[in-house]
Amino acid sequence: MRVLVTGGVRSGKSRHAEGLLEGASAVRYVAPGPVRDDADWQQRIAAHRARRPDDWSTLETGDLVTALATRDDVLVDCLGTWLTRTVDDVGLWEAPMPELSAYVDAEVDRALTALSAAGGSVVLVTNEVGMGVVPGHRSGRVFRDLLGSVNQRFGGACDEVHLVVAGRVLRL
Repeated sequence: MRVLVTGGVRSGKSRHAEGLLEGASAVRYVAPGPVRDDADWQQRIAAHRARRPDDWSTLETGDLVTALATRDDVLVDCLGTWLTRTVDDVGLWEAPMPELSAYVDAEVDRALTALSAAGGSVVLVTNEVGMGVVPGHRSGRVFRDLLGSVNQRFGGACDEVHLVVAGRVLRL
């Protein structure tokens, strides 16, 4: 099973994704986002950790290829934070869009190859960011455009895509 769970911020997508793997014997929870020291981010991480079963392992890494190389079931939360870390790590936010897109596409190619080879079920969480106003800053527009492409590619590689809105799930 390969499922992409998408939705807006605080829509309930992480909770839904966790529920898809409820009762699994071995789950690797992958937190691919950037490391941050701010208190709000740490509180958000603590809330996610508190919800997860004690027997789930946690892997904090931006390396999806390594994270997916397991026979265990995997939950990746989320592709939006993975994208941020991926671009942050190489400092390409100010690069011309063709260069940035090519770099991200290559990283997605690597991750999709790993996804197809993963031994267990994989649930990927992502943000749906293209349904609002056009961001006023270049960084916001770049992120929105890149994540839209990332979501399309992962969605195409998954068996199902679930859209979560206000805690309700629509299977696409």
